Order: sequence, then C-alpha cells, then structure tokens
Amino acid sequence: MEWADVIHNPFLKDLPFKIELNKWGKILMSPAGNNHGRLQYEVGSFVDKNKGNGKVIMECAIETSDGVKVADVAWASDEFIEKYGYDTPYTRAPEICVEIISPSNSKGEIEEKILLYLAKGALEVWIVNETGERKYFSYEGELEHSLEMQS
Repeated sequence: MEWADVIHNPFLKDLPFKIELNKWGKILMSPAGNNHGRLQYEVGSFVDKNKGNGKVIMECAIETSDGVKVADVAWASDEFIEKYGYDTPYTRAPEICVEIISPSNSKGEIEEKILLYLAKGALEVWIVNETGERKYFSYEGELEHSLEMQS
C-alpha cells in the first residue's frame, strides 16, 4: 500500500488511530488518547511561540527507510516549506520531529523512530512522555536541552 492509498481510503479517514506504513506497505495503527492530543497541542504551541519563522505541522508524514512514519508534531523552517511545500509524505524530515509516547509504544519502536527521523534529515527529535517531560536527540545522541530552540 502507498501513502496516497491510505490518505484517500474512505474507510481509514475517521479512525481514532495514528496510521503509519511499514516498509512493506502494511498499515500500523496506534490508538491516541485525549492526553496524547493535549500534549500534541501543548508541544506544538510551545514550538510555535518560541521557534520563530517556520510552520508547526501536526501528524507530519515522512517517508523513511522503514515506510511512512508520522511525527506527532514537527517544525519546518520557512526554507524547508519553500523547498518541499506540503508534499505528503515528505521525502525529507523537517528540522524538528516530535514523538509523544503512547502506552502502545515500545522502547525499541521509539528508539527506531529517532534514528529514522535523523537519517531523513531532522536536526532534532524530541520524545515526550505521558507527563510532558521531554528528551532531545540529535545525530550526536541525547542532548541536555534543545539546541534548535536557542536560535
């Protein structure tokens, strides 16, 4: 299955799940709770207020070596948007990709998503737990704080 098939499938439009594809085109679904949605909004609002020029994208689809993954929140610079527009899925990751951990996520799955987003060009990947605590990662490994939010 291709990402366009997922987007245009009427049976998949209103599901209360985050949908991704693995590298074989099979659908992966993760249930999203209200706390997950609240954290998405809070992180997106924080980035929007503090990052400056660029766009916050909720549920950002990115083509990776393991299929289409959907970052819960992403921040893309104006330069990124000028180059890639709102193509779906992106062939390159926006500068910041955020995953909010759901109860259904395994540690291995989150670790893999960090690597996948960084391999596709993300400068930072943020991992947010169910209480809102954030961890930041770059190609150098875990960071004490976000380097992207200082600029």
